[in-house]
Amino acid sequence: MADIRWRKSSYSNNGDCVELGPLGDGMVGIRDDKLRDDSPVLRFTRGEMLAFLQGAKAGEFDDLV
Repeated sequence: MADIRWRKSSYSNNGDCVELGPLGDGMVGIRDDKLRDDSPVLRFTRGEMLAFLQGAKAGEFDDLV
């Protein structure tokens, strides 16, 4: 997975974040930015990621933080 272009939020400045990257075949990976290449990668479809991001933007998870 060395060729994946991992990226994280521009709001990330304390090192406690996750990185997202395209895995191919319509899949998106999420990993812990502190562990980088040693982090397990969670795999989601683009549809699953879209549903999550739409929910986050709508405030559906605000009670968790």
